[in-house]
Amino acid sequence: MAVFNLTINGESNQVDVSPDTPMLWVLRDELDLVGTKYGCGIAMCGACTIHLDGTAVRACQLPVSAAEGKAITTIEGLSENGDHPVQKAWLEIDVPQCGYCQAGQIMNAAALLKQNPNPSDQEIESAMTGNICRCGTYIRIKQAIKQAAANS
Repeated sequence: MAVFNLTINGESNQVDVSPDTPMLWVLRDELDLVGTKYGCGIAMCGACTIHLDGTAVRACQLPVSAAEGKAITTIEGLSENGDHPVQKAWLEIDVPQCGYCQAGQIMNAAALLKQNPNPSDQEIESAMTGNICRCGTYIRIKQAIKQAAANS
C-alpha cells in the first residue's frame, strides 16, 4: 500500500492503495465516482474511458501509480452542469438506449473534439472505434459528435 496524491476533476484527493490498483477501482471504490463504468477489464470496450492530461485513456488498465501528478477528468468532471457540447448533443440527438457505455463514449468524443475540433466522418469513426455500444447507437453517436463540433 502507498499514498497517492491525485488531482481528479480539479480537486486534490489522497488514496492509500496498492500502486498497481487500476484507476477504475480507485475512482469507483475509493472515491465514489461511479460514472466511470466497468465493461471488460481489458481496455477493449471503452466504458471506463477517462482523461489523463486531456488524453482519453482506459481506467481499467491505468495503474494509480501512473496517474499521480497528472490531471484526471472523469465524466463527473467534464462539465459542472452537464453542459459540455458533447453532453448537450448527446441529449439533443437522443443517443443513449441502455446508457451503460455512454460515459466512456462521451469522454472519448470530448477528447477527440479537443484535439480535432472539426473531424471528418472517417476521423470520428477511427477515433471512436475502441468504444463499444452494445445497443448499436453508432449512427447517433456520430451525429452527436458532428453536432457538438458544429456548436463548439
